[in-house]
Amino acid sequence: MFTGTGTLLSLAAADALGAATEFKTPQAIAAHYGQTITDYQPGSVFGFAPGEATDDTQMTVATLLGYARRSGLEGVLAALHAWLEAGPPDVGGLTRAALRFCALDGGVRAWQASGFQGAGNGGLMRIAAVWIAGFRGSALARESAAVTALTHADPRCVYASVFLTAFLEALAGGQPYAAAATTALAVTDDFDARAALLDQGLFGLDTREAHAAFKDRERQARAEVRARVRSGLSGTLTSQSGFVLDTLEAAVKHAGADSWQACVEAAVLLGDDSDTVACVVGAIAGARGLTVPSRLLPPLRLGHTWPGWQRDWICTTQFPALVQAARQG
Repeated sequence: MFTGTGTLLSLAAADALGAATEFKTPQAIAAHYGQTITDYQPGSVFGFAPGEATDDTQMTVATLLGYARRSGLEGVLAALHAWLEAGPPDVGGLTRAALRFCALDGGVRAWQASGFQGAGNGGLMRIAAVWIAGFRGSALARESAAVTALTHADPRCVYASVFLTAFLEALAGGQPYAAAATTALAVTDDFDARAALLDQGLFGLDTREAHAAFKDRERQARAEVRARVRSGLSGTLTSQSGFVLDTLEAAVKHAGADSWQACVEAAVLLGDDSDTVACVVGAIAGARGLTVPSRLLPPLRLGHTWPGWQRDWICTTQFPALVQAARQG
């Protein structure tokens, strides 16, 4: 059963729940909000109102709006650029640098300009959109790699996204949590991301240095993704920082809980990059079929207006048509 709209609502609600605790410490969160957070709260450092989802969901929606253009990866890039040009309250540094190139290889160029150091979670946060849009199997892996590399071309970012979307597919197919992770790791281990990015035109003559760096690092990247997924499954949490592998590990750890609230609240209460970790957790929980508490759905909005979306639009009203318009095939 396809659960794209449910997953989109799940990740958006989780993101909005984590907006208030972003960049705060667990101690500050407990002092201000108490030991539990079951409803949207004020206090977002970027001025998001309670119930408004952040750049994580906004970019997921922008990616879906891009697919609705029916022009492939170029449409996704154009939609992400339109989102950026409308001045969102929060934009990651590498995301901004990549989209400013207005080119498919902008993420590769931005990674090269960073000295091959940029490995944030700005691709992972939105990559559920590829699965929601209906890509499956090998096409899902190829598209996840390319869409991530539009802004985050480090192989750790690319392979983390390939794992996550394969994980969503396995979970939605009914596999138990740990077995689904094993299936997704097998996809990740077998996938040739560098070839996929070459085929999509993301590596070229002007980015040969980046191509060489990716080639040199991708085997280690696969190993690091594998290690962090297994660590998360074992209950380990290194950090909720914006580093892509920290986010992946934390999300895998949290999202195995028995209820939607338990999955998401664990991320929200730990602060740091809580909105992004919660958003990824929400995507996984949605693919598992866990139910978002009904009280969280009526107030749910996105905290930004850009071409194709209005800040006051109700997510429960708009998401079904958006998912249908974005569906591929």
